[in-house]
Amino acid sequence: MFRKAFENYGAIVAVFATGIVVRDIAPLLDNKWSDPAVVVVDSNLNFAIPLLGGHHGANEVARKIAELGAVPVLTTATEVHGKPSVEGIADRLGCEVFNKQSTIAVNCALLDQNVEVLEVKGPRIVVVDDDVSVLVRKKQAEKDKSSGNS
Repeated sequence: MFRKAFENYGAIVAVFATGIVVRDIAPLLDNKWSDPAVVVVDSNLNFAIPLLGGHHGANEVARKIAELGAVPVLTTATEVHGKPSVEGIADRLGCEVFNKQSTIAVNCALLDQNVEVLEVKGPRIVVVDDDVSVLVRKKQAEKDKSSGNS
């Protein structure tokens, strides 16, 4: 059941015990950028727990389930501290993260400081360090994927 859901959906709400879900999805896990968001909800609708993909839709799904009375159990550091995440900023701006590995350092920085979002219009050449997240507008990101530049 989970294999089919992983292949066909971007978000999964599982009304199961967390242990069952963890054991069943473990062999299916690839990476945080391609795995679907997974939210576990207990059968009494007490808690909605984003298990995978907190920054990739699971936290939002848990908040929607909270409208039915469940308590969302959010554990991503940026969410817990009321700070934005790179992934959330990218989503709000209609962008994709080009250099995905950068999000770890930038999300950590977002916990302690304001990180400026700069918009650079081209044509330009931009050189960045590993701790700089580069966001590409989704329209441009799709062009890059189709031409093999991602």
